[in-house]
Parts: sequence; C-alpha cells; structure tokens
Amino acid sequence: MSHEFRTVLFDVADHVATITLNRPERLNAFNEAMVGEIGEIWRIVRDEDDIHTVVIRAAGDRAFCTGVDAQEGPWWQDQAVFRQQDPGAILGAKAQQVWKPVIAAVQGMAAGGAMYFLNEADIVIASEDATFFDPHATAGLVSALEPIGMLQRGIPLGDVLRWALMGNDERITAPTALRLGIVSEVVPRAQLWEHAGALAASIAARRPDAIQGTVRAIWEALDVPPSIARQRGLAYTQLGNGQQAPDVGIPRVKPTFR
Repeated sequence: MSHEFRTVLFDVADHVATITLNRPERLNAFNEAMVGEIGEIWRIVRDEDDIHTVVIRAAGDRAFCTGVDAQEGPWWQDQAVFRQQDPGAILGAKAQQVWKPVIAAVQGMAAGGAMYFLNEADIVIASEDATFFDPHATAGLVSALEPIGMLQRGIPLGDVLRWALMGNDERITAPTALRLGIVSEVVPRAQLWEHAGALAASIAARRPDAIQGTVRAIWEALDVPPSIARQRGLAYTQLGNGQQAPDVGIPRVKPTFR
C-alpha cells in the first residue's frame, strides 16, 4: 500500500506504516501543506485495520524536524482568534485518536514544534547525533504547548523550563535526552531506521486489539484521576481481551536488551 503526498513519504508494508518527513531542504520544518498531509495520514492509520504500528522518521542528515517553517510563517493567524487551531492538534497522533503504537526515530536537530511528534509517540529513539532545543525564546515567542507536552511525558520540570527558556543557546544531546527520558534509546545513526523498523515489526506481530487497548489505557490515564484510570483500564481489559487466552509460552523472538 502506498500513497502520494508532496511533503511526506508514506508507505505500508507488513502491517507497519512508515511516515518520512520529506522536506530536508527546509530541515523538515512543517508548513500548511505538511500539516494537512500529516492529518490525512493519521486518519488513514487510525481507520485502516491492516496497519498495526507506525514509524515516523525524517529524510536528510541534518534534522528530524525544526518546527514551523520560519520562511512561510504561521498560516492560521488571519483566522478569527477563537477559530484558530494550533498545528499540534493535527500533528500529534493521540490528538487524532490514533491508538496504534507510534515509534519516532530522531536524527540531527529536533527543535521546537518537533515535540508535537515526539510528545505523542509511544517509543522515541534517537541517533547519537540527535540534539533537542527550543528556538521560541530566541525568537521572542511564547513556548507553551510543546513544553506542556513534555511535562505530560514525565520530563522533569526544571529540565523542561531550561529547555524552553534557553532558546538556541543550549542543546540537549542524545545522552542527556536519554537520561531525562525524552528518548528511551540511543543508537548509531546508521542503525536508526533499521532499529525503529525492527521494533515496529515486533509490536505489529502482536494481537492488534491487545496492543491498541494497552496504548489507549495508558495514555488516557494521564488525563484523569487514578481511580478513574483504574476503572477505565479494567473496562478496556474486559473489552479488549474477551475470551482471548493469554500467551504464556516461550517468546517467539529474541528479547531486546537496552
């Protein structure tokens, strides 16, 4: 299965959808066209049962994504203020009700609005050359939704504040991102895409209802009190497991150790 887009590459094979941000000449910054195409892709991913997992990655060596394209600028500001929608409401998988696991593979710069992708990914891995920073402060702009998303992922408050306030003057390296929990693994650049694909393939081989119920229960637990999260989690086990017998046999693939 393949689809044609202008700003991204999208392909589905063996139950894994691969999204490749494809504006390397603009450091994979997103513009109105890319946001629209990403929104369309999330709808395909959500509604197509043959897709079990997703890998999101980026073309080129310099950057995963550097946020909104500064040359084109915000395209929504001519709209009435209460009709304006932040790009994160479209770029984030969970904002689009996608409960299929998303694996993000980050190389080079991940700046500002790149966190819209990463904050709503289920697994984030990075190459050794990856750096994370927020250019908003340097440009004299408020940084709000991206750091709020980082807090929801459990990134320490002090580190989120430092990331948001230092602007271009400080960059979080891959080892520091690993320590802070921004990423869960750092791999050599040459292995990044292959490793992300292997993780996705392993998860895609599991029972889809079980995986998607797990993802949804965990993410929705962030938004409600613990007692409600437990009630909802129990309901999801009853809905998603049904009469499915648990698989307690020997794993069919060799475990991965980090």
